[in-house]
Parts: sequence; structure tokens; C-alpha cells
Amino acid sequence: MSCPFLREQPVAEGARIIRRAFQINRVLRDRQDPLAQRESVIVEKYRFSCEGVIYIIHLLEPHIKCSTRRSLALTTAQTVCIALRFFASGTFLYTIGDTENLVKSAVCRAIRKVYLALKQFLGVFVVFPSHLRPQVVKQNFFAIAGFPNVIGAIDCTHIPIKAPPGPNEGDFVNRKGVHSVNVQVNYYYCTIYNIPD
Repeated sequence: MSCPFLREQPVAEGARIIRRAFQINRVLRDRQDPLAQRESVIVEKYRFSCEGVIYIIHLLEPHIKCSTRRSLALTTAQTVCIALRFFASGTFLYTIGDTENLVKSAVCRAIRKVYLALKQFLGVFVVFPSHLRPQVVKQNFFAIAGFPNVIGAIDCTHIPIKAPPGPNEGDFVNRKGVHSVNVQVNYYYCTIYNIPD
């Protein structure tokens, strides 16, 4: 029951005092410029140099730019950097959200926007050999091993090397602790000859 002579209820005033005593001030980190870091940090986070990230931002900006600044919408640079961080690390959405101070749904939307925009440029950056038509390549692979609808193959291996001198020696250590170089081979068309024994 409230008193007609008091403007506020005593219980509410007591709760406000307790709330003030336990209040934690929110610390908001500036998320406006993800590229305002050292070059080495940018390469470590996004696997691209600062110039590379800026190129991708300018390339994708017409496709992913938010039409509003309402509710502190993510900028194009933030959206691209969130997606690049996910692509570079392959980790969970929660982890990316925690590091960028975002919720999982915002991270998911940012990755989807960038993925769909990048998909539009697939024909520009992924090009198969133009001197052979894909149908000819498919027929040749089918003739070799009976694989239908194959237009290419890829294989990778680690070639052991001696430990290189210098500060980048650790870059050549593979997951098994051996110094090696990762070599990748792409096959678009191959001919197998019958060699007599």
C-alpha cells in the first residue's frame, strides 16, 4: 500500500539504492573500424593484408551495404571482417561473436551476406582452363577411371625440408612437428599412357 504523501513507494526507493550499489557500468568497445590495428594483427585475424581486406570491402560494398544506421547497424567493413574471421578460423559462431562483441544471430547474418555476395564473383575469380571445354574434360576423366561429371582433381602433400634459418623457421613446422612445405597439385586434364612392363 502506498502513502499518499510520498511520491514514490519506499520499496521502489530501496530497490533503486540496492541496484545502484551493484550496478556495473557497461564498457562499450568501439566496433566502428576493425582495420584500426597493426598489420600483423590484421593478417593473423583475417588471413589478408589490410590492402586485401579493403579491396574485398570495396568489391562487396554494393552487395552488402546496410541501408540504415538504425540500431547501430554493422558497417560494410565490420560485416566483411566478421565473415573473413569466420572463414579464416573455421570456428563456431559463438566464438566469433564473443571476440567481436556481437550476438550469434548478427554473426550468422553477416557471414551469409558476405557469402552470397562472394558467390556472385565466383566466375570472376575461379576460372577453369579456357582451352578445353568442361564437357571434354568430363569425358576424359570418365574414360580414365569411370568417374562421371569430374572436371578436376586436387592433391596435396607435405615435402620434408631442412629447417630454414631465420625468424620464420616456425612457419615451416607442420602439425606433426616436422619441417615441411605443403605442395598442392591441380589436375584439369590428364592423359594416362599404357607403359609396358
